[in-house]
Amino acid sequence: MPHSVSLINTIAAGLGLALVFGFLAVRLRLPALVGYLLAGVIIGPFTPGFVADAGIAAQLAEIGVMLLMFGVGLHFSLDDLLAVRKIALPGALAQIAVATLLGGALALWWDWSWGEALVFGLALSVASTVVLLRALESLGILDSFTGRIAVGWLVVEDLAMVLVLVLMPPLAGALGGTAGDPAGAAPDPLWQTLGLTLLQVGGFVALMLVVGRRAFPWILWQVTRTGSRELVSIAFASAALFGVSFALGAFFAGMVMRESEFSHRAAQESLPLRDAFAVLFFVSVGMLFDPSVLLDRPLQVLAVVAVIVLGKSLAACALVLAFRYPLRTALTVSASLAQIGEFSFILAGLGVSLGVLPVEGQSLILAGALISIATNPLWFSLIVPLQKWLHARLPLALALESRDHPLAELPTTTEARYLSRQVVLVGYGRVGRRIASELEANDVPYVVAEQNRELVKKLREAGVAAVWGDAADPSVLIQAHIARARVLVVATPDAINVRQMMEIARTLNPAIETVIRSHNEDEARLLTQETAATVFLGEHELAQAMARDVVRRAVAAAA
Repeated sequence: MPHSVSLINTIAAGLGLALVFGFLAVRLRLPALVGYLLAGVIIGPFTPGFVADAGIAAQLAEIGVMLLMFGVGLHFSLDDLLAVRKIALPGALAQIAVATLLGGALALWWDWSWGEALVFGLALSVASTVVLLRALESLGILDSFTGRIAVGWLVVEDLAMVLVLVLMPPLAGALGGTAGDPAGAAPDPLWQTLGLTLLQVGGFVALMLVVGRRAFPWILWQVTRTGSRELVSIAFASAALFGVSFALGAFFAGMVMRESEFSHRAAQESLPLRDAFAVLFFVSVGMLFDPSVLLDRPLQVLAVVAVIVLGKSLAACALVLAFRYPLRTALTVSASLAQIGEFSFILAGLGVSLGVLPVEGQSLILAGALISIATNPLWFSLIVPLQKWLHARLPLALALESRDHPLAELPTTTEARYLSRQVVLVGYGRVGRRIASELEANDVPYVVAEQNRELVKKLREAGVAAVWGDAADPSVLIQAHIARARVLVVATPDAINVRQMMEIARTLNPAIETVIRSHNEDEARLLTQETAATVFLGEHELAQAMARDVVRRAVAAAA
C-alpha cells in the first residue's frame, strides 16, 4: 500500500471511529477519552479486522503530544499555582512518592527489575489533566477554591512528569535499559550525564522565563505584521539547541504565549489542530493495548486499578486533611486523582522504547487507565453522599470540617457590629470581592466564609471578619452568625452544596433571604422553584447589562 494511502486510511479510520465511540461514551455519561481509546483498540493489531499503520499513528501521536503540551502551557497560570502552592506543591510531590512506591512494590512482587518498577510506579502516579478539567467543568466547581487546589495539584504533577521525561533517556542505562550507544562506546559517567541534562534544561527554562517573556512577544508582533499565521517554533529550537524534548519546548512555548497579547489568537488558531491530534494521540495509545491482558492477567489488572483508584486517592485524602483543609476538599482532590491519563501513556511509551519497561507493563498501564477513566465520574458522584455518611457515623469527620485555630472566631471588638443587618458572604473570589466592595461602600456589615485559609488570614489582618471552612458545614455558618444575618450570599461557583447551605441557613434563621450565583440555566431554574431564592445567572446578567448599554447608546444617538 502506498505510504500516502496508508496515512489517509489511518487518519480517516482513527477520526471516524473516535467520533462514533466518543459519542457513545458521552451518551453513557463516560469521558470521551474512553471512546477514543476504544477506537484505537478496534483498529489496533491485537483485534481482528482493519489494522491501521502503527508507525504513522505513532508520528501523529508525537504531534498530538506536542500540541497537548502547548495547550497545557497556554492555560498554565503561575499566579494560580502560587495561590495554592502551600498545599499543591508538597501534596502533589508526596502523593507522587506514595503512588510510585505502591506501583513499584507491585512490580517488584512480580519479579521486575528496580528500573522497571520505578518507571511503572511513576506512570501510575500522575492523573490526567484533561479528564480532571472536564469533570470539574461538568460539576461547576472549576473556578472554586477546591477546584483550584485540584488543578494546581495536577499542574505540579505535570511539571514533575515533564522533568521525568527529560531525565529518562540519559538515565536509561542506569535503570537497566537496553537503549544505548549503537557503536558500543563506553557511556559517560552517570553523574556527568545527569548534571549535563539538568544544566541544559535549567538553561532552557531560565531563557524562556527571563528572556522569552520579553523577547518573544516582540518577535511574534513582527511575525504577525508580515501576515504569517505561524506563531511559534520554540519546540523545534528547544530540541535543536538545548537537547530537551519537543514536549517541554511546546509547554514553554504555550507559557510564553500566555504572557503575550497573542494568547487568545494562539488558543483560537491551535484549538482545531489540538483537538484533532489529541484524538489521534489517544487513538494511537489505544492501538498499543492488548485486550488479552484482561483475561491473561486479571489479578494484576485489579492490583493496578487498586493502586490508581484506592492507593493514590487515600494518600491524597490523608495529605489534604493533614494540611488542615475540609473533608470535602480532601474527597474532591481524591476523586480527581483516581485515574491516570496522557502523561502515563507518554511515560509508558518512552519506557518501552528505552527498554526500561516491559511491554506487558504498558498493557497493564493502559488497562488501568481505561478502567480508572471510565469509573472516574462515579467517584465524583459519591463525594456528597460519602461526606454525609461520614458526618452521620463518624464524629471525627465532622470535627475535621470545623477544626481551626482562632481564625474561625470573629473579633470581639467588631462582633456587635456584625450582629445587626449583616450579610454572610460565601466565597471571596472575583465575584465575592466585588460584592464585598459594594457592601463596604454602602456601610453594610458582612462576614466572609471562605475555604482558602491563607485568604482568610489576610482578610482578618485587614480587619475584615472572616471564617474558614466549608459553608455547607453547620459549624462554619454558626461561626459566621448566620442565625442573626439578614442575607446569605453564595458567590462561589461551587454549585454542589448550595441546597445544603440554604437548608442549614433556614434551619438556623427561617427569615433569612438568600442570593445565589449560578452558571447553569437548568440549575438556576430548579433553585428558584425549590428554594424561592434569588438566583443570578452569569450569562443572563451579562446579556441584560450589555442590552441596557446598547439601548442607552441607541436612544442617545436618536435624540
